[in-house]
Amino acid sequence: MQPLLSQRIRRLSPSLTIAISSLARELKAEGKDILSFSAGEPDFGTPERIKEEAKKAIDEGFTHYTAVPGIPELLEAIAYKLERDNNLTYAPSDIIVSNGAKQSLFNLFQAVLDEGDEAIIPAPYWVTYPELVKYAGATPVTIETHDESGFKITPEQLEAAITPKTKMLVLTSPSNPTGSVYSKEELEALAKVLEGTDILVASDEMYEKLVYGVDFTATASINEDMYRRTVTINGLSKSVAMTGWRFGYLATPNKELISAMNKLQSQSTSNINSITQKAAIPALRGEVDDEIETMRQAFEERAKEAVELFNAIDGLSVLPPKGAFYLFVNIKAITDDSMAFCEELLKEEGVAVVPGEGFGSKGYFRFSFATDIDTIREGIRRIERFVSKRR
Repeated sequence: MQPLLSQRIRRLSPSLTIAISSLARELKAEGKDILSFSAGEPDFGTPERIKEEAKKAIDEGFTHYTAVPGIPELLEAIAYKLERDNNLTYAPSDIIVSNGAKQSLFNLFQAVLDEGDEAIIPAPYWVTYPELVKYAGATPVTIETHDESGFKITPEQLEAAITPKTKMLVLTSPSNPTGSVYSKEELEALAKVLEGTDILVASDEMYEKLVYGVDFTATASINEDMYRRTVTINGLSKSVAMTGWRFGYLATPNKELISAMNKLQSQSTSNINSITQKAAIPALRGEVDDEIETMRQAFEERAKEAVELFNAIDGLSVLPPKGAFYLFVNIKAITDDSMAFCEELLKEEGVAVVPGEGFGSKGYFRFSFATDIDTIREGIRRIERFVSKRR
């Protein structure tokens, strides 16, 4: 008998972050005292200006199909944002809007990767990257990074990982799960390694607005060569608390690639919902920058206190994040088995964090500080109690 499921779906693993968040919600619904630090979304509401624009779109009947890549005024707003914030010049026709950056990445990987291709992914990585590479039939090649390097790859590591099969490098800055941010000089050094190759760079910049004490540099802005080889992926889920609105986009000057991804999206989801398209425009034009800064400052304050609390626990250590809203906590002095650590922590103390295995790194867990400071303090207090029993 032939198997029901395709090979490509059988090699796909479920998202560990979603699984942990779902389990935490189930336990909470059962009446258990659960504190969840597993979610990857801000605890702030979507700014009023954005909601107003959505209501206006509904009232005016803007509820029908649109062009697959997005309405013209939205694509123009994205091009404006990329020029204003990142010094990058794209035509509206160089941009496609999708149902979150996850779909942007899916479209890109499906359009580019084939059986036998390799995609280089620094670890720790966002859980979805290697799964999408495998779904496309290609092979994810991970480069391990550690606390000592600030969880960033070096030019030497990149050069050593490149083979004749390398088709793509996936870069994330700021990083989920580590909060690391590549400096302009570090990106220039990586760009030097890529010169003379045909390797495409997928640059996930979703957390660019949430940085702490450092400047953000867009990968495509390094030089003309990087601009040509880079596909910039971004969205509004994290910076403007629009996770449920499902808004992501990508930009590349490569017309062949844009055409291919447009074709794929036209045969899958078509356009994203029309209301979100209208609502996103004020955010892209800078009309909610004050709200973004308020959120960024709150995250920065929480991160500072959480880092101090964790580093005061014997057996745990964590680097201060330079961006995003996660801490990647080192538990190697306690155990390398972060999966078991996190399962026991949830059962014994009602604290949900995500095991490092999901991000390609054992001996760590990801802790989201996208929640109020009192909850953060209580969660870390419970973690300290849990760790103290195992020293």
